[in-house]
Amino acid sequence: MFARQHAIHHPDRPAIIMASTGESVTYAEFEARCNRAAHLLRAAGLRRGDHIAVFMENGIRMLEIEGGAERTGLRYTLINTYLAPDEVAYIVSNSTSRVLFSSAARQPVAEAAAAECRDLRRMFMTGTVLAAAGAPPDGWESYEAAVAGCPADPVPDESLGAAMLYSSGTTGQPKGIMRELPRISPTEPLPVMQLVRAMFGFRPGMTYLNPAPLYHSAPQASVSASLRLGATVVVMEHFDAEQWLALVERYRVTHCQMVPVMFNRLLHLPDEVRARYDTSSLECIVHAAAPCPVHVKQAMIEWLGPIVTEYYGATEANGFTFCDSAQWLAHPGTVGRPILGELLILDENGDECPAGTDGTIWFRGATAFRYFRDPAKTAESRGADGTSTVGDVGHVDADGYLYLTDRKSYMIISGGVNIYPQETENLLSAHPAVMDVAVIGVPNDDLGEEVKAVVQLVDPDRAGPELARELIDYCRARLTHFKCPRTVDFVAELPRYPTGKLYKRVLRDAYWADHQTSIV
Repeated sequence: MFARQHAIHHPDRPAIIMASTGESVTYAEFEARCNRAAHLLRAAGLRRGDHIAVFMENGIRMLEIEGGAERTGLRYTLINTYLAPDEVAYIVSNSTSRVLFSSAARQPVAEAAAAECRDLRRMFMTGTVLAAAGAPPDGWESYEAAVAGCPADPVPDESLGAAMLYSSGTTGQPKGIMRELPRISPTEPLPVMQLVRAMFGFRPGMTYLNPAPLYHSAPQASVSASLRLGATVVVMEHFDAEQWLALVERYRVTHCQMVPVMFNRLLHLPDEVRARYDTSSLECIVHAAAPCPVHVKQAMIEWLGPIVTEYYGATEANGFTFCDSAQWLAHPGTVGRPILGELLILDENGDECPAGTDGTIWFRGATAFRYFRDPAKTAESRGADGTSTVGDVGHVDADGYLYLTDRKSYMIISGGVNIYPQETENLLSAHPAVMDVAVIGVPNDDLGEEVKAVVQLVDPDRAGPELARELIDYCRARLTHFKCPRTVDFVAELPRYPTGKLYKRVLRDAYWADHQTSIV
């Protein structure tokens, strides 16, 4: 079903509730807002297949603009709100977006980015701060004023639009991920909905809690699917562990999609805080986006019960694996078996690896994608037989369950030995002093690279040589010596995207900046 049907049958049901402010819209109100946004996009001269960009924080306005684009056949690009002006400008220009939407909260970056984008036709800004100032910045229009006069009924030429999101750019320039846009009405059932319902147990009338940035593919898709099912969606502006628990209790949340760093924050809450809240309404916790250490997931299942499911898949959607709690407990550390696409583990020569042997993860026969305006990168991701990869490394066990090793681009080469840092990161994350950790390769004149751990502590006051030695010894007692850090640096906070992905390029660049050979 589509939001319009829910607006007809359940007009007063809350569609979206903002977690901190309590701002909400019913399905009837949301449908009217999306239609007004659709008319505004048509008035801007946009037609099926055109592109727009949205650079704003989690909020109802962001979702209604998406809804308008999905009713007008547009491709919409949601931009990471933590990016710098030149990074935002690159995505706006590369996506060939003709209209840019932003917010008063992002005004300085949005203005600076827009100044570099010559092909923009119109720019809209939302927000009460802007309204209080009396006028939008030069060249910008007030979104609220623009949609106020638009009709609340559907545009006459409705056509399904879709997101064209960009890779996170953790190891290079982000890439637009594009798939074919079917010529169907937005009211028609989407085939992917059957997959979502089967994998995650999504159902009509559920209450979905979104704790992550909506510019990321997984939250965007989950919220979109929830609204199609007539769910009430509670949107967190920012993730806070105790607030998450309070929202589950208050709204009787049934479903949520999370990332492992959120699990870690929840598990670091004092026992009395976790025990204070009723989480019995939860039916399914889905997680993905980053590797989850075994001890973290084990603790989540012990706490919340066997409701934790996991999938592995990139924004490219070139293939998916899945496992429920029972499958994971029988195969600790797995990210599941393939449910979309044929899974292949191939060595450097393109030959299939035996069970237990690491290789590059490829899929065959899943959804087709291409990198927008980048045929070279598209070609790099393809095999001669139509297989595709995003560069992850892993292996399968004898039962066909996949285990991730790391991204190939994160591999450390020290003295000619290939080292994948995820194993060391998982080990260090189990140390009681460690809140978060990244393991990277840094310059070594003799070995080329050496292994370094960059650690965020539970208690920052413990930082120092004594704890660094303890962490190194902890690794050496449990891992082959060449996988262990030679040095440990302590930081107040690691550079993670709110999506949970570690921004390793930022860390590595700091160590390689004055070195002749930098890796990206």
